[in-house]
Amino acid sequence: MPYACYRRTVALLLQTLLVMLVLTAPAQAAPNHIAAELVTERGTGSSATIAILMRPAKGWHGYWSNPGDAGFGMDLKWTLPPGVTAGAPQYPVPETLLISGLMNHVYEHDYAVLVPLTLPPGMAAANAVPITLEAQWLACTDSVCVPERGTMTAMLRPAKAPADPRFDQWRRNLPAPLGSTAKFALEPQRIRIAIPLPAAVPVHDPHFFVTDDKVIDYAAVQTFSREKDLLIVEISRARVAPASPQALSGVLRLRRDRDDGLMINAQPGVVPQSGMPIAQERKSTPPLLPLLFGALLGGLLLNVMPCVFPILSLKALGLARSAESEANARIEGLAYTAGVMLACLALGALLLVLRAGGSEVGWAFQLQEPIVIAALLLVAAAITANLLGLFELATPGVVQTASPRGAFGTGLLAAFVATPCTGPFMAAAMGAALLLPAAQALSLFAALGLGIALPFLAIAFIPALRRRLPRPGPWMATFRRWMALPMALAALALVWLASRVGGLNFALASVAITALLLALLTLAGRRQRAGLSAAGVMVAAALLVLPISALVLPRLVARPGDSARSLLDTQPFSAAALERARASGKPVFVWMTADWCLTCKVNEGVAIEREETRAAFARAGVIVLRGDWTRRDPEITRFLTAQGAAGVPLYVWYPAAGGPSRQLPQVLTPGLLAGLK
Repeated sequence: MPYACYRRTVALLLQTLLVMLVLTAPAQAAPNHIAAELVTERGTGSSATIAILMRPAKGWHGYWSNPGDAGFGMDLKWTLPPGVTAGAPQYPVPETLLISGLMNHVYEHDYAVLVPLTLPPGMAAANAVPITLEAQWLACTDSVCVPERGTMTAMLRPAKAPADPRFDQWRRNLPAPLGSTAKFALEPQRIRIAIPLPAAVPVHDPHFFVTDDKVIDYAAVQTFSREKDLLIVEISRARVAPASPQALSGVLRLRRDRDDGLMINAQPGVVPQSGMPIAQERKSTPPLLPLLFGALLGGLLLNVMPCVFPILSLKALGLARSAESEANARIEGLAYTAGVMLACLALGALLLVLRAGGSEVGWAFQLQEPIVIAALLLVAAAITANLLGLFELATPGVVQTASPRGAFGTGLLAAFVATPCTGPFMAAAMGAALLLPAAQALSLFAALGLGIALPFLAIAFIPALRRRLPRPGPWMATFRRWMALPMALAALALVWLASRVGGLNFALASVAITALLLALLTLAGRRQRAGLSAAGVMVAAALLVLPISALVLPRLVARPGDSARSLLDTQPFSAAALERARASGKPVFVWMTADWCLTCKVNEGVAIEREETRAAFARAGVIVLRGDWTRRDPEITRFLTAQGAAGVPLYVWYPAAGGPSRQLPQVLTPGLLAGLK
């Protein structure tokens, strides 16, 4: 018998012996080497989640559901109240551990296994309900294994109980749903899998963990290659009694250093023979130059999209004044560009730091925070009052467009307001930026900022363009007041958005604080027109408004219910809902949106919320899953990342009968959805 076969036969015998030891082991007096704890989440509606928190001691490890060549997964026996049922355990992305030629799928750090619970009506709102679990598992070091067990009891908390923030982190550690169905082909010596994965999503040190046992040779080298938007995996089949599955599932680890993973479900089908090996791809893919061009062009196009409409008034005044002198025009152009690029770099750096720290955030994360919305409302209201002439700043500042400092501040605001939307050409670049090394990612954010600033920069440095601008004159005073209109509309939109992100009470409090600010600024303006100093009023406004905002607004933040109404028969997006929809064999339309994304709202008015689309979807039996990313949602963020997208809008079409999925354009046309097949 070959050595490899002998080794795996011995491993199989050892694994069987370990199972018998665990199942027959007496109760232990000594502490476990992996401490186990049952943690319950508050119930919501008809469901709740319970976590089995495992804490291995230093040098010890636990096992994934399929432990690999050796080891033993957890055995769970629940004692649940009447009407409560426990679903399948959900494991985080595992790690690989190769010992003496045997591959193990393990966890060498604290990890949580999540179990969904289905509750009978009314239980979520009831008093705490007891849950009991008898669990058995295997704890190992590199040289010894010990069967362990424990009986854990916890109380299912009612819906009114405070949220446990750890559950958000534990959910982030779960593999994200891919959504698309992979294909696999069985050959005598190997199994080949074609996984639909956007080419913009780079992979580093990938590994495919197969859920079912006796399918693959766990310790064999796995080879990965690319064929356009397909990731092709080739793995040797099990050497001893290999299984021939009718379906295949598992977890694809994308990066060893981040433990990013995707849940893969595969059906038999055609798999390309070869592609570009990942080892070569790491040196050149994703190619940085096309991504930089995409970010630059995407930023340029943001200037003609509704995302930047609120700050067009400030840019228009700056463009008009730039014709006064060539030197001033160039200085203001450079200052505006510096402001835009600095804002994009700062937002990008903060985004990368938050993701590196474990936060599940994406592009435009700033507008998912209610306090940021309130701050923008105060700024928009102050700018509106300044444009209307209710007050003037005594020194050049952010809202004064006739100065380099004003141009710089306008650039900061322009980038901050424009970046929440993802326009054409920039989707792949921003999606790749979340996965690339920090230096390359920051270069993409800088290119985006340069694209946003490019029209203003071109006018500043090209005299022929500048000569086409109207000459400065008395008309500018009237023009300035008219330009207060779009900023005022932006302020009204921010009030509505505050209600959607932070709740009605939060929005009303924000309006009250804004009214106080406007009253103080109006008082300052009266003193200015009377020839008196307004510095004291300005300082009082800052000292009064800022502390009140900091003390009052965070206490009023609440997650409002989903009040969205649609012509389409929509269901809330979740990984489980997508899996059920795909299993039905019907077409599926995944629609990712947010209330602060103006491009999303334009698409909905132009192409989605139309009678023509509703009728076409009804005839085809399309299942519509709508994901609302107005507030931070880790499950939606994981899906966006899996699709190579950094933000919304995102539209994915899944044909009937398990056909390959495809991403639709980010700018929809009226007949596009009605013509999908």
